Amino acid sequence: MLDFTNKAVLVTGGSRGIGLAISQAFASRGAKVAINFLANEKAAHEALDSLEGESHIQVQADVTDPEQCKRMVGEVIDKLGRLDILVNNAGGGADHPIAEVSFDGWQQAWQTTLNANLIGPANVSFCATSHMIKNGGGRIVNISSRGAFRGESTKPAYGASKAGLNSLSQSLAVALAPHNIFVGAVAPGFVDTELAAEKLNGPDGDAIRNQSPLGRVARPEDVANAVLFLASDGAEFSTGTIIDVNGASYLRS
Repeated sequence: MLDFTNKAVLVTGGSRGIGLAISQAFASRGAKVAINFLANEKAAHEALDSLEGESHIQVQADVTDPEQCKRMVGEVIDKLGRLDILVNNAGGGADHPIAEVSFDGWQQAWQTTLNANLIGPANVSFCATSHMIKNGGGRIVNISSRGAFRGESTKPAYGASKAGLNSLSQSLAVALAPHNIFVGAVAPGFVDTELAAEKLNGPDGDAIRNQSPLGRVARPEDVANAVLFLASDGAEFSTGTIIDVNGASYLRS
């Protein structure tokens, strides 16, 4: 089993769904975990209580706000003493089909989605990198999406933002390798979380599950396992990698 004893990990959006599974996976392997949350302090408390081990913390911040990104990273370093691994998991994106939405709605969707899924992770990565360089290295793992490759017809800003996040991951992998900082991304398809429950439990649920020859969608733990690999000692030569976690529901060349 991969060992992260004494590693300090920040997981943005770490209190629910995929982020919670990632937080729990690191904690169960000895890491000290900082769970970032936006507004639901109760859920953050419950997530913190679910982690194995001690010395974990929660930190509130909106990753779309550059100053809050800076404060969050500083708070994690102050409380945990260091930051070895950053997982940029926080993000989102609402539907905005181009043939149906107003121009104002279109503009708002693009601004909100790019801030959450691309600019926010870029800013958090910048703040974390400044510390990692001084501290001898680190790992950054970005949570992307299958939609970055196949497109998202009803929420194109989401697909575009995740494609941008993939490019950011690869650019940083090249730029930061000389500083012993290794960067990768994990691109899930549908994941069985609270956010996906309505679609998975609705009339299209079976069709979604049958997109994969495994006949199911990903579990949050499937995504967490890929994150653990990219963040682990020995995975350095996989820097720049984007790992698909979609059960062969979408295959790219």
